[in-house]
Amino acid sequence: MSNDPLYPPCEPHSWGHLAVGDGHQIYWEECGNPAGKPALVLHGGPGSGCTPGWRRYFDPMRYRVILMDQRGCGRSRPHAGDTVDALAANTTAHLIADIEQLRRHLGIQCWLVLGASWGSTLALAYAARHAECVREMVLFSIATTTSFEIDWITRGVGIYFPAAWERFRDALPAHLRDGDIATAYHRLLIDPDPATQERAARAWCDWEAAIVALRADQKPHPRYADPRFRLGFARLVTLYWSQRAWLADGELLAAVEGLGHVPAVLIHGRVDLCNPLVTPWRLARAWPEARLVTIDQGGHDAGDEATSGAIVAALDGFARS
Repeated sequence: MSNDPLYPPCEPHSWGHLAVGDGHQIYWEECGNPAGKPALVLHGGPGSGCTPGWRRYFDPMRYRVILMDQRGCGRSRPHAGDTVDALAANTTAHLIADIEQLRRHLGIQCWLVLGASWGSTLALAYAARHAECVREMVLFSIATTTSFEIDWITRGVGIYFPAAWERFRDALPAHLRDGDIATAYHRLLIDPDPATQERAARAWCDWEAAIVALRADQKPHPRYADPRFRLGFARLVTLYWSQRAWLADGELLAAVEGLGHVPAVLIHGRVDLCNPLVTPWRLARAWPEARLVTIDQGGHDAGDEATSGAIVAALDGFARS
């Protein structure tokens, strides 16, 4: 019998599109208690977009929850699955500026920040620049988008998935296989030929699905069946990874030393093969107010009850502060 740790589904009570410049409009929505503690959700990817499941981590009586779709994905406009124009003016710095613009638009002084996977990178980068606006942080499936992490997720982790990695590599033309894989895929994903784009998007998303699976019979997330999602997601991930998220290696690890006043809970699966545990372990060692919670049987996907329960417990704890 399942013991679902999540709160019941809820619907947003306000939403809209915010023009942030450069032709981009980011989608945002608000749910929970309008007088509650403000909290911002930063989704992964880059390019996955927010889904209703994110709302269920929060006690709707105690939190004012803000979800936003980052540039080029979800319900934001333009969408990277529709046009390469969505890739223009789309960098980590732009996303940080969007977060600040949304905070001011909603009249929020400071908020808790929840981020997962790529969203944890973005959360850390945002906090490094706007620490005065961050009250607490809850991060899970943690990544800092360093060169090591990108090389691991596109090459190194293939030692655990040799057949899937071979298919992933061989989907590239032979002359592109020995270089930077994210950059090579990005070239195909913006190729003028739609068939080339589609083949690359499918191969990229097949690899993403393979490396998050803890069981051989685990089904890919249904979102990968949508051609528009596949293309937009793959374009954005490869754009950011090819540029190492426009962050210097070690930049975020160094930055957390300046976040000593910000309490944080870092939640990570011990068997997360996409993002090895060493990343949050190093962050926790450098961050006096951070507590690392390791999920023994947890992988990268937060769908298991132990990981979801840890996220809810962390947010419940901060709701009382």
